[in-house]
Amino acid sequence: MTNAHVASRHRLPSHDLAELIKEFDLGDVVDWRHLTDGLMNVNWQLDTPRGAFALKRVTDVPLDRLRRNLAVLPALAEAGIPVIVPVVGSSGGIVVEAGGSGYCLFPWARGAHVRGVDLPVARVRRLGAVLAELHLALGRAAETGVLPAVPDSLTADVVTPERASEKADRLATAARAHGSGDSFDAAALDALAKRRVLLAKYAALRPEGDVPAGPYGWTHGDFQYRNLLWADGDLTAVLDWDRLGVRPYAEEVVRTAQVQFGVEGVFGLERVAAFVSGYRSVIPLEPAALLDSARRLWWKRMTDFWQLEFHYDRGDHSCDDLFIADEALLHWWTKRLDEVERAFGGAL
Repeated sequence: MTNAHVASRHRLPSHDLAELIKEFDLGDVVDWRHLTDGLMNVNWQLDTPRGAFALKRVTDVPLDRLRRNLAVLPALAEAGIPVIVPVVGSSGGIVVEAGGSGYCLFPWARGAHVRGVDLPVARVRRLGAVLAELHLALGRAAETGVLPAVPDSLTADVVTPERASEKADRLATAARAHGSGDSFDAAALDALAKRRVLLAKYAALRPEGDVPAGPYGWTHGDFQYRNLLWADGDLTAVLDWDRLGVRPYAEEVVRTAQVQFGVEGVFGLERVAAFVSGYRSVIPLEPAALLDSARRLWWKRMTDFWQLEFHYDRGDHSCDDLFIADEALLHWWTKRLDEVERAFGGAL
């Protein structure tokens, strides 16, 4: 994605803004600025006579699903979960379509994004408890019909080494054919070659079966520091409900820990253990479920190349840095697989 494309993507069209001002009765928008923290959707801060708001243009989830997801937020707020309830437009909707795009508006929430490795251990433990409380609140929302009922069974695809190697070969061909020969292309080609070696070496450790262990239900889907706000030591807001979905609870615990505490190519295992402990103080997940999810996530990272697919298939370079960081973490994790799994299982 070129600089011109990036600038265009971040621009708030004046005709869209005019429609949104009218729909949400914002009066004259005094000022607006693009927020750089988001990766997929585009967000702005609006300063208006009615106060400050966060405006989100949704690009990576169908609008009907977004409406369903946002409709659960009032119930979560009533349950004491720190969420920001969207503003209802004059037409009665919480997602407004303007200029061919879908927008939603939220009152501005105070706080800052804090990486998991920068949180004190006690706060990490509390964060784990909040995630469990969120899972319980989402379960009650499904029981009362705010969300659809949880299905009777759940399966998870386990990619074969052969399929992953084929994808690596395809992306390597794309890097040579469509890359510009820059440092990212060189890093991608080197990583793909090393990944094929890992796949061959560790194929026997692939998770068995397509039925994940442990309980499952509605989960946030992206519970990580870019979607969390902290102020004065408290969690003030859980943001970004695009990926709300039914998953194993342990899967979200493990994925959250990986994104929160897998930083600069290394896992902060003390914080992983504290986070899991905090979660289990509310929902007593069995260690076997956590170990199963940890192994499944490790294998998913081993066989997944989504950032390279963004780069070479879509021409979207916004997640390039994530690929470099995740690749370093994968190698560190693989060398210490037993140690990492002990942290998830509570035996650190």
